[in-house]
Amino acid sequence: MKIIITGGAGYIGTKLTSSLLSDGHEVTVIDNCWFGNFLKKNKKFKLIKKDIRKFNEINISSIDVLIHLANIANDPSVELNPNLSWEVNVLASKQIVEHAIKKKIKKIIFFSSGSVYGVKKEKNVTEELSLKPISIYNKTKMIAERVFLSYGDKIDIICLRPATVCGLSKRLRLDLTVNKLTFDGFFKRKIFVDGGKQIRPNVNINDLVRVVKHFLLKKKFNHSIYNVGFENLSIKKIAQKIAAKTKAKIIIKKKTDIRSYRQDSRRLIKTGFKPKFNIDLAIDGLIKHFSSKKVHNFGVKNFNLKQMKKINVK
Repeated sequence: MKIIITGGAGYIGTKLTSSLLSDGHEVTVIDNCWFGNFLKKNKKFKLIKKDIRKFNEINISSIDVLIHLANIANDPSVELNPNLSWEVNVLASKQIVEHAIKKKIKKIIFFSSGSVYGVKKEKNVTEELSLKPISIYNKTKMIAERVFLSYGDKIDIICLRPATVCGLSKRLRLDLTVNKLTFDGFFKRKIFVDGGKQIRPNVNINDLVRVVKHFLLKKKFNHSIYNVGFENLSIKKIAQKIAAKTKAKIIIKKKTDIRSYRQDSRRLIKTGFKPKFNIDLAIDGLIKHFSSKKVHNFGVKNFNLKQMKKINVK
């Protein structure tokens, strides 16, 4: 299969690209590489270093599936430059889907976000519930979904709403809940928790890659939108798991982050997908990586906001 991945050099993209290449697919990555490039050379791999806001300038042909990952990710990064975020997360989406249709691409798998639901009290946050985004990032994801789905009569569209992702990737992010708390627990022996009662859905990056593969192989879908989150835990519970493995001290701070929601992924499960990885495995993998004798160059590039400030993105 011939696949294009926008944002294929990012945290999720690096893991996904490498896995698809291992499976024998031909993969073209379109990425401006703001956070570096950790992808190895491969005869079936091509990197186009380009901004997705110029997607229609890219000469593509005979592509089966487009996986759209590229975006300004997380609330702080979006708030750094809201106009840029609307351009990248929303306006570029229209350009991408129209160019894909023009080039007769058969399917688009779009990475939205589980955060589009906003703050929910329901225990079962299903795809049928209303969307009440509370941040600019959430809003850009919601509108981008609507852009893609509006072309559903011309191209197959799958919108994934992933929970907070955790686990190891060669382009490691340390500004995601489990990853950050594990890093702090291992190296600082202190885990700082903001409030702690907030519930967050989580998904191991390895399962997220498996979900994409699941939809690459599956030809018929009953729906276009799927939640992808399998563990709804409080921040405090996650911290306790990490503290037990790192012997770190948990320090509770006054709550400032009100985000709290769950995810119900039974719709995805009903398609035949079965999760195999969890938070504990993600924590174990991170600790093993942190414990290795390899030289670790953790720094600004492991934090989206810090890197964007450093390179002054526009």
